[in-house]
Amino acid sequence: MSGATIVSAEGVAVKALKDIHEPIDERLSRSSRPTNDELDQSLARQLSNLVHPQHEKGEQEKATIDSDDTFYIDFEDGDRRNPANFSRRRKWAITLMACTCTLFSSSAASAYNMGFPSMTRDLNCTKFQATIGLSVYALGFGIVPLVTASFSEEFGRQPLYIGSSFGFLLMYMMVALSKNIQTVIVARFLQGAFGSTGATMVGGTIADIWSSQDRGVPMSIFAVAALGGTGLGPVMAGWIEVNPRLEWRWIQWIQMIIFAAYFILLPVVLTETRTAILLTRIAKKIRKETGDKRYRARVEDERASLRNLIFISCTRPIHLMFTEPIVLSFSLWIGFAWGVTYCLITSISGVFKTLHGFNVGEIGTVFITMTIGSLMGFVCNMYQESLYRNSIAQRGPEARLHMACFAAILLPIGMFIFAWSSFSHVHWVVQAIGVTVYIWATFIIYLAVFSYLADCYGPFASSALAGQSLARNLMATAFPLFTDQMFRRLGYNWANTLFAFIALIMIPIPFVLFFYGPTVRRHSKFSRMVLEAAQTKK
Repeated sequence: MSGATIVSAEGVAVKALKDIHEPIDERLSRSSRPTNDELDQSLARQLSNLVHPQHEKGEQEKATIDSDDTFYIDFEDGDRRNPANFSRRRKWAITLMACTCTLFSSSAASAYNMGFPSMTRDLNCTKFQATIGLSVYALGFGIVPLVTASFSEEFGRQPLYIGSSFGFLLMYMMVALSKNIQTVIVARFLQGAFGSTGATMVGGTIADIWSSQDRGVPMSIFAVAALGGTGLGPVMAGWIEVNPRLEWRWIQWIQMIIFAAYFILLPVVLTETRTAILLTRIAKKIRKETGDKRYRARVEDERASLRNLIFISCTRPIHLMFTEPIVLSFSLWIGFAWGVTYCLITSISGVFKTLHGFNVGEIGTVFITMTIGSLMGFVCNMYQESLYRNSIAQRGPEARLHMACFAAILLPIGMFIFAWSSFSHVHWVVQAIGVTVYIWATFIIYLAVFSYLADCYGPFASSALAGQSLARNLMATAFPLFTDQMFRRLGYNWANTLFAFIALIMIPIPFVLFFYGPTVRRHSKFSRMVLEAAQTKK
């Protein structure tokens, strides 16, 4: 087939394989193409084949399939059905709705801690047992995206947003109705699992609808929701806990009521944004209406059996993390920063209560420093965007890393301030400044990780982000479990100084990628595929 024609019924372009430049996971491309019968199998039939595998296709059938004159459909330039061509109003509505999902997920993580005094009393448990509820929330956040993030790239974003949000809503209720700490821990793990969608898929959603040049501000809003929301949750929860008629159960009920209002709007505003999924739906509709099985979306041509697809989807984030140096290095960096952030969530209560005599409500208010630090990072991102626009032509995606280099130096400074102001005779404001500076740096790092990985990995962004999310949340799981013991043995000063020295060791990471990123990307399979596809389209 030469050139491109138009399918008038659906208004899409029909192209030859050589004109399609969508990067595909190489492990999928090694599978044989699906037959015409397999192409439109229902999910129930695919699940049946998963349990009772059919015989492999014979060589003759494979040859026939491979020699088909396949018609690959694609969106025409300017087609409004293409998420990249949505109106700015619609893009912003989707962006804000997705970021709000992240806001609820992050605030639920930290708001839980404010209820420890009444929870340990009502459930007759220790503070360490209650702290496990914080850790397993992060554990669910890290593990589940290994499945959900990649599945969003194969089956669509919207179904996962809706399904995970419904589960997240129910877990508020499960925690609030718990009669023992074991039920709370299970509910918190499941809530983290459901909430993880809001933290990993949003980066992919933003990459779907915004060009790399316009992605900076939406990504920074997402980072404010993820990190700033961690500070907002305790502010509300602390004062709820202080009220003896409310306490820890109402921390959950009030959050659930607010989230329920959001959930009603979710399916209306947050439509499907994955281009490959939309093209697959159009191709299926054309095949049904015309009876011609030659029409396909490019992604369908590489579809494996459901068994292989599940394996590849679940392992792709780990595969990216251990085979892509960019994902691995950034995962270690943001993982450490995130682990220390969860240490702060756990330790701020002890520090300000022991040294300065704060009550629970006042301690919760101290967490507003996290939101302030995030907003300072948001303002810095405006300058970063200016640097990005001026240097994108020369540096490519590495233009995202100017402020990350500054944050690498700022991170240990914040920890040193917090560490050596941990005395009762030093005003509490100095410690609050230390937390603010640390979160300011963490925000810049977090935003740089998401923006840079989204630029480098394009359609694989959700999987790349899920890989770093695993490392980030595994550290967030582990750090709170040894925080109290570490502070008792080393004291607040030296324990936080240890964190500061580790941050010093990690300073070179963004500088290496800033100067040598293009070389690293050319030697990485997935980032090279995305780079070559982008160059072909130009």
